[in-house]
Amino acid sequence: MPAAFPAQAMILAAGKGTRLKPLTDDTPKCMLPIAGKPLLEHTIAHLRRCGVANLMINVHHLSQTLMDYFGDGSRLGVKISYSQENTLLGTAGGVKNVAAFFKGTFFVVYGDNLSTCSLKKLHKFHADKNSMLTVALHYREDPTQSGIVETDEEGRIIRFFEKPAPAQIFSRWVSAGILVVEPQVLDLIPQNAACDFARDIFPNLLNGGYPLYGYRMSSDSAALKEELWWIDNPADLERARREWSSPQAV
Repeated sequence: MPAAFPAQAMILAAGKGTRLKPLTDDTPKCMLPIAGKPLLEHTIAHLRRCGVANLMINVHHLSQTLMDYFGDGSRLGVKISYSQENTLLGTAGGVKNVAAFFKGTFFVVYGDNLSTCSLKKLHKFHADKNSMLTVALHYREDPTQSGIVETDEEGRIIRFFEKPAPAQIFSRWVSAGILVVEPQVLDLIPQNAACDFARDIFPNLLNGGYPLYGYRMSSDSAALKEELWWIDNPADLERARREWSSPQAV
């Protein structure tokens, strides 16, 4: 029987967006407007279109602004719960902090990017590989500001390196900030401690021999392209504003 498609996702939205100052002095990074709506609203809409409607969002910087805008999510056809982090816990630590929320396989989505990744294709790949954690991968010509990933012929991740210097680049496939996670991964994340997927959990999974896979997002123009707009600085934000249009679910 095919694995059930996950209905839950954790959206990571607690970052301070320091590289986008002064734009983020009064506005959370994920609330910066793109095409007339906050960045995060596009992500939530994409999740809903793909059938993921039970969401947990961690918040920290100017959190009330975000919570006042989205409320319980009913206006957007989703159910939103919030995890207030008075001290930042990192990408994995934030997920561990709300471990009781998850009732099976779930998505983790970094809330400061825009993407048209096919969550259905991503999950099917994850299930077919019997993976414990699968990372959506996007080809990036300059990967020095990303986590680069090398996979074998089956898509299993064999090497990961965060933000390489030019001389350290061994791949231009980078983490797109979209994960499919089995609940067993939660047992590998320490409680009440700052912990990061890229720096801590991915290396631990690799060293422990756990099934960790990378799903390569398609750039085939003959099909519906799976794109990623990373928003690290003001130039990235302007590019996203120029190029973004609301996609259909894939």
